[in-house]
Amino acid sequence: MNVSDAVRTRRSVRAFLDRAVDPALLRELVALAARAPSGGNLQPWRVVVLGGDALGALKAEMRERLASGAPPDPEEYPIYPPNLHEPYRTCRYALGEALYARLGIPRADKAGRARQFERNYALFDAPVGLFCYIDRRMGRAQWSDLGMYLQTLMLLLREHDLDSCPQESWSTYHASVDRHASAPAEWMLFCGMAIGYADPQAPANQLVSERLPLAQFAQFIGI
Repeated sequence: MNVSDAVRTRRSVRAFLDRAVDPALLRELVALAARAPSGGNLQPWRVVVLGGDALGALKAEMRERLASGAPPDPEEYPIYPPNLHEPYRTCRYALGEALYARLGIPRADKAGRARQFERNYALFDAPVGLFCYIDRRMGRAQWSDLGMYLQTLMLLLREHDLDSCPQESWSTYHASVDRHASAPAEWMLFCGMAIGYADPQAPANQLVSERLPLAQFAQFIGI
């Protein structure tokens, strides 16, 4: 698979097969992804990978938290800006409507939509959960480095026929993740990532999200 193929086929997978991921391959790719660009070579990403019983314990705690109706943890960063404006608002809501349409969950079925959203916290049954942290003392530029690391990792996963789903939703339950990841206090959770082999029959995985046309986000001047 070349880079273009990996980019075209990478998508947020929301249903995984019950198939193990080779631990040695996983270690290799997590290490290789650190070749991602990093300003000043700070390499600010801090990664914890959970599988097996360790991941099962986190999922069990999340089932209990969600069933109890307890509120999420205090927000450490906003996932979306307040009063999200156009064209960003339309992009976000169009994706949600397209996903729920694939799943056959109408807008009026709020309980059904809530149950689907809660599948985030089971990592969509993926066998591996990766959690990406950053030192709280880092600034905005270092946060951008996290994105470059995560995208590099996701493309490397595709090269080996693996799939993923980056999930900022985990930041809303950071205290639970911190306990199971043994994260020190100076680390802030940015996101989780489900990793495994996509279930090709799952309706959620038939979704290919739309992208804005080139002219809407890029200008070429003098070229």
